[in-house]
Amino acid sequence: MSNTRLNWGIISTGRIASEFAVDVAKSEFSRVVAVGSRTQSSAGKFAAAHGGAMRAHGSYEALLADAEVEAVYIGTPHPQHLEWALRAVAAGKHVLCEKPLGMNKSETVRMVSAARAKGVLFMEAFMYRCAPQTAKVVEIIRSGVLGKIGMVQAAFGFWKPFDAAGRQFSKELGGGGILDVGCYPVSFSRLIAGAADGKLFADPVEFHGLGQVHPQTGIDVYAGAVAKFANGTVAVLSTGVGLRQEVGVRIYGTGGWLHVPAPWHPARHGGQTSLWLHKQGVEQPEEIAVKSPLPLYAVEADVFAKAVAAGLKEVPEMSLDDTLGNQATLDRWLADVGVTY
Repeated sequence: MSNTRLNWGIISTGRIASEFAVDVAKSEFSRVVAVGSRTQSSAGKFAAAHGGAMRAHGSYEALLADAEVEAVYIGTPHPQHLEWALRAVAAGKHVLCEKPLGMNKSETVRMVSAARAKGVLFMEAFMYRCAPQTAKVVEIIRSGVLGKIGMVQAAFGFWKPFDAAGRQFSKELGGGGILDVGCYPVSFSRLIAGAADGKLFADPVEFHGLGQVHPQTGIDVYAGAVAKFANGTVAVLSTGVGLRQEVGVRIYGTGGWLHVPAPWHPARHGGQTSLWLHKQGVEQPEEIAVKSPLPLYAVEADVFAKAVAAGLKEVPEMSLDDTLGNQATLDRWLADVGVTY
């Protein structure tokens, strides 16, 4: 790290990459020094939109050749993750790659294996895992106030009008609810099942998924699943890109239940979020306020930067084994629904 800040390069000039750049400008331990795009024009426009200080590269290859870039954020659509993550690792860069890391477990294993062999820090960018709110949820689970955790209900779904060429509905672009946002409920349920046993995560021992496949493009429009973990916790999951759902997480235990109204983008721009604790035998829920001093992507970038400074090869909030387990579960869900990537 240079002058206590990690120098980032961004691969992609899309919406998420722009949000990442905006937030990192407010971070404590990170700064964006370069952006790479398919064209010089696109890269130049992105750099200008974010203050003009970062270097604009007209190719991803040029960004990876930039000696000042220490870490790369990959914000491309997920079918492109494998190629550019492998290239970034080969270039000796630390890598933060958007979720889902791969299109399937086979791709994910290749990326994880390459990063471990090269000795660079590598993380799947589930930014909610780095948020203070998520840490508070885990703390509550481990405190025992909810008793034995019996069930997790987690949903992330939205409605978009059908567009056969659009990212959410195109098979070639990795469309469908399960990969796009279903990865969040799977990740959260595995986090909670693990926390209930004092672990970082757990993988389901049983999993059953159903869903609706689009007859024209072959992607999963909406889907549901039930998972069971070795400790007896059952997770009920739902997702979709063509069906609006009540987004949120509810965690039920023998001593009460916890409502997480905004699990996926808590304190997106910094500030306060609320959890609602319903204790057994108590009529009114208790509000638990959680403050985040920084925007969400800034928190994520700084967690990553501090891990680099500490010489870590994995980030505890989102370990590589956790990523592998999540992708394996997504593969099971897709297979049950009848979609293969």
